[in-house]
Amino acid sequence: MISRKTKYGLKALIYLVRHYNRGSVSISDLAKTEQIPQKFLEAILLELKNKGLLHSKKGKGGGYILGKPPDQITVGQIVRALEGPLAPVSCVSQTAYRRCDDCRDEETCCIRPLLKEVRDAIANVMDKMSLADVVRKYGSRSENSHITYSI
Repeated sequence: MISRKTKYGLKALIYLVRHYNRGSVSISDLAKTEQIPQKFLEAILLELKNKGLLHSKKGKGGGYILGKPPDQITVGQIVRALEGPLAPVSCVSQTAYRRCDDCRDEETCCIRPLLKEVRDAIANVMDKMSLADVVRKYGSRSENSHITYSI
């Protein structure tokens, strides 16, 4: 299950996609529109900035913008930036592999291949779905669907 932090991060980035090529978006506007607690949002956006997914501008007209075009940022990148590996257990992680402490033999473990399939299925969806794809595919379900963007 993804955390509230990741859900808010996804909402914020989708909002930024909808405002792509219109300049930076202030944290207060984003927090108010998406109903995200501002202090929590500040921490999330800073973390995404530190991972290279966002850029910020200071001063008048400052705020956040996407660090890359919306079609070059995947949901998988965002989830990994905020949650860590997609794998449900460390022994099937591609980025943070660690043998399970209670496992006697990975080769004969019947749980590991099942959870690897789960990890692969999640990664297959999240790594192929860009922010632009999310807005194109699901954007009309949002209250803000009247906002358009160009990429």
